[in-house]
Amino acid sequence: SPKPPFFLPPEQRMVLVACGPFTPSDGVAFEPLSDLLEVVARDHPDVCVLFGPFLDAKHEQVESCQLPGSFSDVFRLCLRTIIEGTRSAGCQLVLVPSLRDVAHDFVYPQPPLPLPELPKEDRA
Repeated sequence: SPKPPFFLPPEQRMVLVACGPFTPSDGVAFEPLSDLLEVVARDHPDVCVLFGPFLDAKHEQVESCQLPGSFSDVFRLCLRTIIEGTRSAGCQLVLVPSLRDVAHDFVYPQPPLPLPELPKEDRA
């Protein structure tokens, strides 16, 4: 019978690790995130580990409620963009939330990110 992947002979793997926030300090247009997803598309890492905050609660526009939608809508759009951008590169995605994520529970240990629309095959 085939063995689980962690028993395979060692191969070279590429792991991309990045930490938020993924917005510039003067806006919430997610340009740094777009740049990161271009790197993912170009380099095709095997695993992409992203640490939040994805939408930083301490961002000036978040604190003053100057967003193009609700906190949860903008947060979900950010996560959907990440998921779609990494899926097309064929890499495994690991999202690690931050206590500063605007639409996430402020408790420790943190529960999984709230993504009910995420297909079952994309969940770990």
